[in-house]
Amino acid sequence: MPVTSPAAESGVAFKRLPWIGWAWFGALLLACYAPVLWRLVQQWDSDPDMGHGFFVPLVVGFIVWQRRLELRALKPSPNWWGLVIVLYGGLQLCIATLGAELFLARTAFVISAIGIVLLLGGTAWVRALAFPLFLLFFMVPIPTVVYNSITFPLQLLASRVSTQALDLMQIPVLREGNVLELAEQKLSVVEACSGIRSLLSLTFLSLVYGYFCESKVWMRIVLFISTIPIAIVANASRVTLTGVLTEYMPELAEGFFHTVSGWVIFMVALAILVVLHQILNKGYGLLSHKAARI
Repeated sequence: MPVTSPAAESGVAFKRLPWIGWAWFGALLLACYAPVLWRLVQQWDSDPDMGHGFFVPLVVGFIVWQRRLELRALKPSPNWWGLVIVLYGGLQLCIATLGAELFLARTAFVISAIGIVLLLGGTAWVRALAFPLFLLFFMVPIPTVVYNSITFPLQLLASRVSTQALDLMQIPVLREGNVLELAEQKLSVVEACSGIRSLLSLTFLSLVYGYFCESKVWMRIVLFISTIPIAIVANASRVTLTGVLTEYMPELAEGFFHTVSGWVIFMVALAILVVLHQILNKGYGLLSHKAARI
């Protein structure tokens, strides 16, 4: 018995994708942005806040590959506004290069990629690939001005919450800004301990997790928003744990063990996100069941 796909059964005619045109424009895009992309990859490797950057193009590529049948069923309808967007991206790249503005130069690559999709595939392709195209922005580090405006309040919040937690555990502590004065030593909540690292990675993972594991749009939005309090609580817990270790086992409060604790806390935060999703799903199921019985 011949095997037929759902699309074939519904009468959708698959079309051959114009790989030559896509490959040609893709090669030109990579050639034009090669210096920008190379520096971006170097930052992924050296900046702990951007470790997730390596996974962004892999996830995007996998999602596009998953949707290959849907794309083949769409009739390409080239839109010349895509060329305008590509030219705008090139202009933004030139201006950013002259002004040594890395954020604008890197986002120009994403803008140009969106323009190429619109130029070759049309609005239907842009709608079909809207989510993976949006994910590309997560491979670009946020601007330094925005980064600094976020990290310091997070440092103060983490130090304040951890101080309250240490007080509840009867551990003497005095807070001065983002510095915790303990009996044995001084603990500074620096930028790396602000929680921005886990927040950036967790928001990206929440979007990917929601895409693969949840079909309801409102649930995906809730999961995305919930990453903010989860990341804040997880980071404050890490600072609190560091304070406890400083009091009782100072050798475990720094170096390798301190780095490992960051990974452990991040995995706990990710587990909390998954558990929250399960709880919300069960609650929604119970409400829907009760509403159906009324």
